[in-house]
Amino acid sequence: MKNNSKLDRRGFLTRAAVGSATAAAGAALAAPAIAQEMPEVKWRLTSSFPKSLDTIYGGAEVLSKYLSEATDGKFQIQVFAAGEIVPGLQAQDAVTEGTVEACHTVGYYSWGKDPTFALGAAVPFALSARAMNAWQYHGGGIDLYNEFLAGYNIFGLPGGNTGAQMGGWFRKEINTVADIKGLKIRVGGFAGKVLERLGAVPQQIAGGDIYPALEKGTIDASEWVGPYDDQKLGFFKVAPYYYYPGWWEGGPTVHFFFNKAKYDELPDSYKSLLHTAAQAADANMLQMYDHLNPIALKELVASGAQLRPFSQEILDACFKAANEVYAELDASNPAFKKIWDSIKEARANWYLYNQTAEYTYDTFMMIQQRNGAI
Repeated sequence: MKNNSKLDRRGFLTRAAVGSATAAAGAALAAPAIAQEMPEVKWRLTSSFPKSLDTIYGGAEVLSKYLSEATDGKFQIQVFAAGEIVPGLQAQDAVTEGTVEACHTVGYYSWGKDPTFALGAAVPFALSARAMNAWQYHGGGIDLYNEFLAGYNIFGLPGGNTGAQMGGWFRKEINTVADIKGLKIRVGGFAGKVLERLGAVPQQIAGGDIYPALEKGTIDASEWVGPYDDQKLGFFKVAPYYYYPGWWEGGPTVHFFFNKAKYDELPDSYKSLLHTAAQAADANMLQMYDHLNPIALKELVASGAQLRPFSQEILDACFKAANEVYAELDASNPAFKKIWDSIKEARANWYLYNQTAEYTYDTFMMIQQRNGAI
């Protein structure tokens, strides 16, 4: 049987473009005619990630591929890895300044400019991946975030999610809040601010420098992403205790940031394609992680990684400290408060609902697995 997946995807994306044009034109023109009339657009996208992280870096390649296929190569986005144009943590600046038309990054990397950047990505004890997607696509989150991003000449769309991340790799066990005091941990943004209140010493270290820092004892712990990505970096060899959950990243969204002036110049059909392709890339990343992480975790444990849950004492203390940070930001940052209020409402609804069918079903199935029935 002939494989029509490529044709089907092109047809789906092209129909999205048709829907944004006039109804009459959309009904009358065939896909090849539409492609012929589309202007040529060539953009550059700088990623915050190296090519070796195929799941996260690959999200931008998915976007580029879908757009090119749907327009017969008329709308092209060339993807560059972190460091090829600008360092990974400067991707947002490059878009704001117009150095590139787009980037693929995580909003909390720009936490230092304004903590509101982090709300579009992930903050401690907020939303899971599913809840984050629900809030963004149907709870007004995308519009609220773009209202803020406009001040930085950016239009943003979700472009991936890792799912709840792990809590990181530790050279020694930590069981109490007292064990956190003096702990040198590679972590940034909101999580670093919270852990600092408990006596930890947050460190900003580039990904390639984490392993030697752990090996030499320059740092005591480091968070990264999750099993699939962490496995590639070999942390278990020098910091065997693998803690969970990453309470600061319950459902972190990776974003496509577009230079707003360049985005506004696009014809409506291209804007529609961009939205559709970004949402496809967004869903694809989470699906990849959900497939790859379980396999990688089993391999990590077989290689010597020691799984440990954060204690209730530590989680409670971190939750309290996070809420103190939120209260301070609410009082001093109106943009932050506006988006955070919306997230809190979505969070309350989600976790109330999730206690019914989803939680009960998952809990029952996990009990069956522990009993050896599956």
